[in-house]
Amino acid sequence: MKLDVNLCNNLKSIRTRLGMSQQELANIAGVTRQSIGGVELGQYAPSVAMSLRLAKALGCQVEDLFWFEEDLPEVEAILTGSVPKQQRSRVSLARVGDQWIAYPLVGNDAFRIEMIPADGETLAAIYPDAKESVRVEELPSISKLPLASEVASDERQSEGEAQNQNVTNKVLVRILDDIDKLHNTVVIAGCTPVLSLLARATERWHPQLRIHYRFAHSKAALHSLCKGEVHIAGMHLYDPKTGEHNIPFVREALTGKSAVLITLGVWEEGLLVPPGNPRGIKTVSDLVEFGATIVTHEAGSGGQMLLERKLQEEGVPSQTVKGFTHIVHSHQDVALSVVSGIADAGISTASIAAAFGLGFIPLHSARYDLVIIKEYLQEEPVKQFLSILGHQLVRSQLEILGGYDTSKIGEVVANI
Repeated sequence: MKLDVNLCNNLKSIRTRLGMSQQELANIAGVTRQSIGGVELGQYAPSVAMSLRLAKALGCQVEDLFWFEEDLPEVEAILTGSVPKQQRSRVSLARVGDQWIAYPLVGNDAFRIEMIPADGETLAAIYPDAKESVRVEELPSISKLPLASEVASDERQSEGEAQNQNVTNKVLVRILDDIDKLHNTVVIAGCTPVLSLLARATERWHPQLRIHYRFAHSKAALHSLCKGEVHIAGMHLYDPKTGEHNIPFVREALTGKSAVLITLGVWEEGLLVPPGNPRGIKTVSDLVEFGATIVTHEAGSGGQMLLERKLQEEGVPSQTVKGFTHIVHSHQDVALSVVSGIADAGISTASIAAAFGLGFIPLHSARYDLVIIKEYLQEEPVKQFLSILGHQLVRSQLEILGGYDTSKIGEVVANI
């Protein structure tokens, strides 16, 4: 049958998801393998009889296999970044409050580098010729890690570009996925790699729920929350004037909205150094004394504020620290910089140090909180996400990372 140019199909994706070859599907449906290939390539449209046979063979409806392009629903959404008006862009979608939010899949945001949840924890090494197993704590320490081949740089657009007359933040988006799944999405902004663990654990417990997490340092995450771009913002900011974590910053940022702060845990922040700490660094002032090179986080991040505070406490001018203007954009980037020898030190957490086999010099215990606008607490996807926080599935993953105190995970620490 002659191809209708507006006819779309996802025959191949459903077939491969079920582990079928073209020949196997053809045998079940009673058609030729060439017919299957032609339909998948969009070379011709199948007859009604063939469509029904394929749907029956795959255990789905005909509408799940074939649709007209103009039948795809469209929604109006607010774009969190800016793209040229004339250019089509790939986006992720979620319903936040009463509006659709579109997140451009551009540059590093088009990829997800996840911290993989553990299926177990090693307790002993077993050697073929040994009479007894050797406990992990008895093994020699790691002396050297492989060098990182590349440290990718972020592709970020300036605020000035966002004001350009050729860009807009309101767009019409054609839905390419199940709209029910998009409705059932929780969006979290934050900088801790643990967000990927939370996402995987929650999606395992609630299979219909989707967690969309976006990398952002603490102040940027809070800004996104205030703009209505995300449901939840992760923060680890300390206010030395009040001695409080996060609460003063949320109070200052929120205008006309109420929020709740729920703690994820307390993590150890400090300096990452090479294994064995060859320069003997103990404090931030040693960075200058020993001529060490560092990498720093973006302004507004918890790591950068900690470094600046410690330098001020020890009377060390920031401009005397080598590499102070060398900015990286994530905790993993800090670790990669130290592993590859680009830097001698950088601010991150004890769990990141453990994951990369690096030395760690503790400087501060910070409480990491999840900030949620109160009206979102009534939304079912947010309820499902919060219900998993105290589950052993989550707690055990955080505990074996090291550097996390999860004793109060899930507790409400403030209402604002």
